[in-house]
Parts: sequence; structure tokens; C-alpha cells
Amino acid sequence: MARISLLSYLSILFTLPILAQIHEKIEPPYIGTIQFRGATDQSQLPILRLGERLELSFDALNGKEEDFYYTITHHDFDWSPSDLSKSEFLDGFDDVRISTYENSLNTLQIYSHYTLTIPNRDTRRLTKSGNYLLSITNKNGDLIFTRKFMVIENIASVGVEIKRSREIKNINEKQVVQFTVNSPNLLLINPKQTVKTLVLQNSNLKTAITNLVPQYTIGSELIYRYDKEATFGGGNEFLAFDNKDVRAASNGIRSVSLTDIYENFLFTNSPRYDRPYTYNPDINGNFVVRNIDAQNPNIEADYVRMHFNLQYFDDLADRELHVYGNFNNWTIDGTTYMEYDSNSDTFRNERLFKQGFYNYKYVVVNRDGTIDSGAVSGDFWQTENDYTVLVYYRDLGARYDRIIGVGTANSTTISNN
Repeated sequence: MARISLLSYLSILFTLPILAQIHEKIEPPYIGTIQFRGATDQSQLPILRLGERLELSFDALNGKEEDFYYTITHHDFDWSPSDLSKSEFLDGFDDVRISTYENSLNTLQIYSHYTLTIPNRDTRRLTKSGNYLLSITNKNGDLIFTRKFMVIENIASVGVEIKRSREIKNINEKQVVQFTVNSPNLLLINPKQTVKTLVLQNSNLKTAITNLVPQYTIGSELIYRYDKEATFGGGNEFLAFDNKDVRAASNGIRSVSLTDIYENFLFTNSPRYDRPYTYNPDINGNFVVRNIDAQNPNIEADYVRMHFNLQYFDDLADRELHVYGNFNNWTIDGTTYMEYDSNSDTFRNERLFKQGFYNYKYVVVNRDGTIDSGAVSGDFWQTENDYTVLVYYRDLGARYDRIIGVGTANSTTISNN
């Protein structure tokens, strides 16, 4: 009974973005493999420069060849709707049917694969920087799911450095993001009120740090040298599986069987928080769809029922174990829940994944919906993570929050200074 009530609570909680004020809609079960792609093959949070191309794709597994439509809305830093009218940030129009789709080919699980590319003949370009929400609806106007993305201007340069924590109790576990913002061509008046920053670890908006203000200014440069306030748990390298060959046991996969669809059983995982850190290359929670035998993985990659198995003996009390990663936009829901199996004395989960290479980890979810990401995997200062800093600016009297710069860094360059 405790599990049901917690999942009900989480389903409400996680329909809200971390910065709250608008509802972010989680996709229904028949929608699978939502991918946002920009400059890389990996699916991840898009951060685009004005004029750059954006591609969203997804699968509908109900075999209906439905009509889907998209709308685009502009939002301020806190994800409240901005004061801009649609014509002020959009050249062209939206609320248009997604016309590009293909049906699956030679797969046991039938699906239709939809692709939306912006700009297109209807939505020619986005003219303002800032936060955007892409909403997908059906022909009746019902909201199916939403995804966020950001558009930036290249006005300010952002220098980012990753440090070890200076707190003795956290020195082996935490990574600190320190950065500077230099805007020689734009006078940042009263920056503690007009400048806001968003700090991301591995493009995960749900764990973003949003409350930093510049500590001091040198000329046109804003300095952010926080320690405790800009700290992330280092985490551990993600676990991974690769089922590009659906009929063979390969990377991370113990065995294969065939029922109504292919079933892949992963090796049993164990906690790593009490083990020494070991470097293992990953893609920081992201995924890539691929099929070794296919010319077009978008429609020839099949859906596979993946079986996760975790041996975990620590006392959970009223908390829960979940599978976690960007495969579902870092969402905790019923499909990620690890259920205890008394026969094997392990926690298990089965979930549909489109063939490909996936990163994942196990996390503990508390009663209040907060996530303890290091409870199973551990937190290590040596872990390789990507960090992104976005800088927002709203001049006095302005009507929306611009994104004037972005900076990135990787913790492989971490220092002790």
C-alpha cells in the first residue's frame, strides 16, 4: 500500500518541472523513445544557438498512425509564460501536424516513428533566446507530452571550472562548479537582480542549481566562486547495456529469450557505494538507438523487454529503488520502479526499450520525492561528468529573460585548487 501511495504522489510531483509554475506532461505508455537531437547522435537536452536546427522524434506503439500536432511556447527563467506574443518569438506559425512519419519494418513490436524538424516550412525560425516548451497534442487537442529546450545568444562568454569540494567531509564525494561571466559588449546593470544562472550536471534539469548570484565583479566580469552552494554529488560512472544485436547476449546482457517480443536479461547488479572508484567510459546517462542489422534504425530497431536485477540489502524503510537515466527524461514513475522478489532476494524491473546503447543507474527515492542518486552507485570526486552553465539576463523594463551565454566543462579537468 505504501508503494502505491508514493507512486501516486510522485506521478503528481514529477509532472512539475524543477523550476515549477508550468506543468510538464509525461508521455503515456504508448509513446516510446522520445529523442531530442542536435549536434550529436545522443538524445539529450537541446541547447541551441539562434538559427540552429532542432529535431524531435518519438514512436507511437499503438499501431493507429495517429495525427500529432506541435506548439511552441516561450518561458522565463522560472518557467512561467513570458510576456511575448507568439509573433514576437516565432517567424511562421505552429499548431501544425507532424507530417513526417514511417511505420516500423520487420519488427515484432509495431510502431509509427514520427520526426519533427525545426526550422521547417511552417515554423521558419525562432527569433528570441530563452526557455522554450515544445508541446505535442493529438487531433482532439489533448496534450500528449512536452519537452523543454533552450535557445541562446552569443553575447557573453562563460568560463567554467570544476573543483573538488573544500569541505573535508565531502572532499571525496562532491564536485563544485565555479564560473565567470564576461560581457564586454553588454552592460549588465545591477547583476544581482538582472542576471540569473542555471547550472546543469549531465543536462539533467531536474537536479539544476538555480539560486546563484555573482559574488563580486571585476570590470565587466561577474565572478561565481561558490563552494557549498554550487556543489553536485560526483556520482559514479553509469551502468550500460547494448542490445544492437537483439538475438545475442552482449554488453551487460546475460541471456536472451523470445516471447511475444525479444526479452533481454541483464546481469545482476550490486551496490558500488562501498567499492573503490573505477573509471568506465559512459555517455553520462544518455542513449543512442541502433540496430546492427538495420539500414534505418529509426524504423528497423525493435522494442525489447529489458529485465533489470539489483541485489541490495540496505534497509530502505519506506523508500523505493528506481532505474534512472535520460531514457525517459530522468523521470521517476511506475515503469522505473524496482520491485522486491523474495524468491531471488533481489529487486527487479522489466521495461520496454528500443534497441540501442543505453546508460542507466539505480537511485533511491525518498517519501518526499527527492532522489538520493548516490545511495546505490556512490559519489566519487573522480567521476567524469559534463557540466553546463546558462546565463540569463533581463534588463530593467524588459519583458522576457534572454539567455546571453553558455559555458561547458568536464570533470576530467577537475582540480584541487
